[in-house]
Amino acid sequence: MSRCQFQPVRREDEWRRKEFCTRSFMGGFFIGPRGHFNNDDMAKKQGYMKALQCRECGRDYPLEARHVCEFDFGPLEVVYDYAAIKGKLTRKSVASRPRGMWRFRELLPVADEPTVGLEVGGTPLIKADRLAEALGIRELWIKNDTVNYPTLSFKDRVVSVALSRARELGFEVVACASTGNLANSVAANASASGMTAFVFIPNDLEPGKVVNSLVYGANVIGIKGHYDEVNRLCAEIAGKYNWAFVNVNMRPYYAEGSKSQGLEIIEQLGWKIPRHTVVPMASGSLLTKIHKSYQEAIKIGLADEAEYSVHGAQATGCSPISAAYKAGQDFFKPVKPDTIAKSLAIGTPADGFYALKVFKETNAASDDVNDEEIRDAIRLLAETEGIFTETAGGVTVGVAKKLIASGAIPADDSAVLCVTGNGLKTLDAVEGHVGRTREIKPSLREFDALVEKELTTR
Repeated sequence: MSRCQFQPVRREDEWRRKEFCTRSFMGGFFIGPRGHFNNDDMAKKQGYMKALQCRECGRDYPLEARHVCEFDFGPLEVVYDYAAIKGKLTRKSVASRPRGMWRFRELLPVADEPTVGLEVGGTPLIKADRLAEALGIRELWIKNDTVNYPTLSFKDRVVSVALSRARELGFEVVACASTGNLANSVAANASASGMTAFVFIPNDLEPGKVVNSLVYGANVIGIKGHYDEVNRLCAEIAGKYNWAFVNVNMRPYYAEGSKSQGLEIIEQLGWKIPRHTVVPMASGSLLTKIHKSYQEAIKIGLADEAEYSVHGAQATGCSPISAAYKAGQDFFKPVKPDTIAKSLAIGTPADGFYALKVFKETNAASDDVNDEEIRDAIRLLAETEGIFTETAGGVTVGVAKKLIASGAIPADDSAVLCVTGNGLKTLDAVEGHVGRTREIKPSLREFDALVEKELTTR
């Protein structure tokens, strides 16, 4: 059922209409950092891509820097020539390629060889037996993007794709609206590839994430407002300056990079789709693209048809998608974020509607956890598996715990948890909540006394 045709106009639709005027490029010439280039030239580079297609009405558009349908304001998505890909991308060909996300290049939206982020991806899938026991499930795996190169989050995947495609389309200036991790990745990858970067962030982000953008020489702009206000400003800037905004006019390409996480999971499980996958949600894009990766793997023969569920995880302080799921609604109500999980603090999620569709299609569930539950889950993951995650990973683990306890994920099943960022980025969220240092003089007697005290008080 089409959102545009069958649902009443809501506030988020009003925002979509207002943004449309500045966020879309309607034919004609683009004026970019390399001068003039037109849409026809841009669309010639297509590789295994066929077109950009509206997710609502199905209209096709050229493969340009464009992200929204001019007829119904629906988001655009890359569609591929799966018949051609099927003969090229096989289990054997994947195994012969270097480790990393680009071993699945045919299912990623670049026309030629990638030029940015060649070492991104290929992160480990960890069999988490101790965490499985703690959560009460038979088998558990952690897709560990806390060690993703170069900025220790899954955002390096989407940025690698967006910047590689931006280069193909002639851009030299890249930009983004970000809650932190995306800013870090755009700054780092732009620096490594010789591109100029502008990143726009809420001015109350964690200090570590701000420094991790500044250090690469990016132009960091702090906005006095929450992420949705930052994003709306970036829509206007994109319309005026014609830069490659990775999550505005480059969004159809950028979002596809998330599929690499799902494709890697399948390969690492022996070319099998996991029965349950739990994914953190900010905009909802990662969840929808992991679902798409599973569908594409089946379509081209990388994986066999199988039953699977893709579950969503949000922070209670910013849970519009989870709240809609619990209310049995197929649309969400925008919220004002108030959570320590700032990387998930998007009150008007661009893919919220589609995430809710995935829950229905895969018989999945969604839940949320409060700040204290997030901190507890961060500690649990660290203490059981030696993985220090940022707050978004705490949301994933905390929600998985709830879904297992409720039976939404049966205890005798297997699940994969997507942990998307490193805990070193959000130290302030757990400081004062993870124990304390014991101080003694350099004396064996004092250490003996400490050991005795600790042992007798446990």
